[in-house]
Amino acid sequence: MNVQQTIDPAAASAPPAAPRARVAIADDKAMLRAARDLTKDIATARPAIYWTDTLLSAGLGYAALAGAILVDSVPLAIALGLVAALALYRALLFIHELSHIHRDALPGYRLAWNVLVGVPVLTPSFMYEGVHTLHHARTRYGTVEDPEYLPLALMKPWSLPLFVAVALLAPPALLFRFAVLVPLGAILPPVRKLVWERFSALSINPDFRRRPPEGELRKRVFWQELGGSLWAIALIGSTFAIGWRPLLIALAVLSLTAVLNQLRTLVAHLWENDGEPMTVTAQFLDSVNVPPPGWVAEIWAPVGLRYHALHHLLPSMPYHSLGEAHRRIAAHLGGESTYSAANHPGMVPLVLRIARSTMGRGRSEA
Repeated sequence: MNVQQTIDPAAASAPPAAPRARVAIADDKAMLRAARDLTKDIATARPAIYWTDTLLSAGLGYAALAGAILVDSVPLAIALGLVAALALYRALLFIHELSHIHRDALPGYRLAWNVLVGVPVLTPSFMYEGVHTLHHARTRYGTVEDPEYLPLALMKPWSLPLFVAVALLAPPALLFRFAVLVPLGAILPPVRKLVWERFSALSINPDFRRRPPEGELRKRVFWQELGGSLWAIALIGSTFAIGWRPLLIALAVLSLTAVLNQLRTLVAHLWENDGEPMTVTAQFLDSVNVPPPGWVAEIWAPVGLRYHALHHLLPSMPYHSLGEAHRRIAAHLGGESTYSAANHPGMVPLVLRIARSTMGRGRSEA
């Protein structure tokens, strides 16, 4: 996850040599109706799946991380670190589910997830709740008011590797945020305001400013920030007793997780919108499904995120139902439908497509 891991679009992008003619994409009402009607019976979150998946992913991640810290063999430590990164990545991505599921759907799950995953990896759920739903707002997607959108395909070629590489800094930045900035903000209101507006959301849009929390979220923010701050201070304090090695290994593992998430973010959309509002179908086609038969996408886009385009049609569909929803809709609409146009073969072709777009813009400016 990235905390304002941004690239200034004013610096990274440049206007094309000639204005692009935009063709408005009308909503495919048959597709929207099929997505709604064919999936009503699988739209309920199943607590046993959520709890089991989360506990197993987090347990495996922490066990592998402990092994990476304790073993003497460098190759074994690297292998265990990779397992830890992948397992914790999966556990962490349940934050996405928390931003969509009804508050009464999984009693106790939000608190348990924050205790087991959110606070320990310094990414509590408030950093996504109330933010990610803005990305799904009908009139915000792809505009300057979307916290999770940058027109990456319209930027310069160097913006893509920078977008991915900056994720390496996320774990130490989060440690600094919770250990230093949060306590400082408790004393100095201007610091508190700055931290909340700029460094309290999993956002990639540098122009996004978070509004003050309201209602139930306000109380959750207080307790999650307090827990995160105490944990971050304890982590730094532990170095005086056990040295820096354990913390540095943990930060390295979480940096790998952050980079993997940033790569997934890079291919979650085609990033071809230039800021204009879009229809639901246009938003769908700017988003990406990477369905079976390939299995690798389940590693880099777990917890249903391989069906990201479908998720934009059915934001509240639980992750464990997205595969079945995809099969039903695809079978009903057929291979020549609008729905099939959002299906892509994998990460590499998507990265190459975006890279070709940026390089084409670079040549047009030369």
